[in-house]
Amino acid sequence: MIRTKSRRDAFKRLFYHGVLIALSIPFILPLIWMLSTSLKSDSQIYLKGGQASSPVSIKALIPHPVKFSNYPEAMQTVPFGLYLRNTLFLCTMTVLGAVLSSAIVAYGFSRLKFKGRDVLFYVMISTMALPGQVTMIPVFALFRWLGWYGTFLPLIIPAFCGNAFYIFLLKQFFATIPEELSEAARLDGASEWRVFTQVLLPLAKPALATCALFQFLGTWNDFFGPLLYINDPNKYTLAYGLQQFMSSYGGKWASLMAGACIFTVPIIILFFFAQKTFIQGISTTGSKN
Repeated sequence: MIRTKSRRDAFKRLFYHGVLIALSIPFILPLIWMLSTSLKSDSQIYLKGGQASSPVSIKALIPHPVKFSNYPEAMQTVPFGLYLRNTLFLCTMTVLGAVLSSAIVAYGFSRLKFKGRDVLFYVMISTMALPGQVTMIPVFALFRWLGWYGTFLPLIIPAFCGNAFYIFLLKQFFATIPEELSEAARLDGASEWRVFTQVLLPLAKPALATCALFQFLGTWNDFFGPLLYINDPNKYTLAYGLQQFMSSYGGKWASLMAGACIFTVPIIILFFFAQKTFIQGISTTGSKN
């Protein structure tokens, strides 16, 4: 009886995993095609007559011979190191700004009691429904009037003004922390800032890591921001640099796909290392003790 039940559970797990693998194939195929193209030569990518080949079979996906030289060629065609440095600088600054400012605002909404708190919170939440295209022109005019056009400031400063989505996540997480901890700290003479920094923030690491991951991914993949505000090639980011590479060297698909793979690898590595913290942060912000 026990053996039959364990066998049934094993078949059930096998069925579920099979369904999940089948559903993941459409999402994995573009990545496989990109990796395959990055390791091919031009003669493998293009058929006779100049038409692009279509990888309709597994055999067509396998490069023969494998051309690893596409990767150093892609890194030498554009100043990859410079673009990477600019991107990491922006990611670091925006992550610090967004997480710190959002945590402070979320603490105020969750722990401090003042008149109009709920109204302000709902107004703040409603800004999430406002498309960025609506505020694009006035925000651009403001930054241009301040003399920030052509610098990194329009891409960094808004992160220090809080993010409505992160504030919502952190407020929900702070609500799961017992109020007795804050009260005990206040009875010991701790100020609100000390309660925030030494009591709540250490307990909110999963939620903070989730917000940091969201912000890092958003800044890493951001193309529109640098396109709108950056006009100096020495300040291009990786996303913007890849677009410039495609505009200037559109026929070098192997090098372009190699650059895209290099651009994607850090995100994949980050996800596998941070997925446990990410899932924990998302799950805990949706519940309240």
